[in-house]
Amino acid sequence: MNFLAHFWLTDRAQLPLAGALLGDVLRGALPPQMPPALAASVTLHRRVDATTDRHPRVAAVRASFPPGARRYSGILLDLLFDHVLARDWAAYSTQPLPAFADRAARAVHEAGAWFEQAGERRPEVAPFSALLQSYATAPGIERAIERTARRLRVPAGLLDAAAGWPGRLPGLAQDLPVLLSDLAGLQPGSGQSLMGS
Repeated sequence: MNFLAHFWLTDRAQLPLAGALLGDVLRGALPPQMPPALAASVTLHRRVDATTDRHPRVAAVRASFPPGARRYSGILLDLLFDHVLARDWAAYSTQPLPAFADRAARAVHEAGAWFEQAGERRPEVAPFSALLQSYATAPGIERAIERTARRLRVPAGLLDAAAGWPGRLPGLAQDLPVLLSDLAGLQPGSGQSLMGS
């Protein structure tokens, strides 16, 4: 799962939204002074990532990639699931995407000290909100794929895996409700999913 799905799941769990992004930057044991609710949010992020990697729907889609592209398929699918979620947002939330993105961006900015402690910059509200909203459009997700590829040692690997990505969207649109339902049942410390919560 990428940023938007993590925020959606964290919101469903009624945990601090900042943890949905902090889970990508904090490594190892969490700081002992971290508020318990925020620590639970980061832990949920980690559980979502681990469970997504093992989910049968995700495994089946990854297996459909050619062997050379399969190595990068997980990264691509995280982005494409965010695209489907943003594109079909009204089916998943009663709050409009711009309002949700603004709320998530404000929460992340307000938790900026934790990002700085991890050696990252405090995300600014307007650009980060715009990034989340951009996932709803094809050009926005193309830019996200290109940005992500530039951070990899072999950018061409992800770009090759992404070739023809729009053709994968109908299948992913069917997979996403099942995947989110399973992930929404995760509890930060439970080790299991409450299917279809």
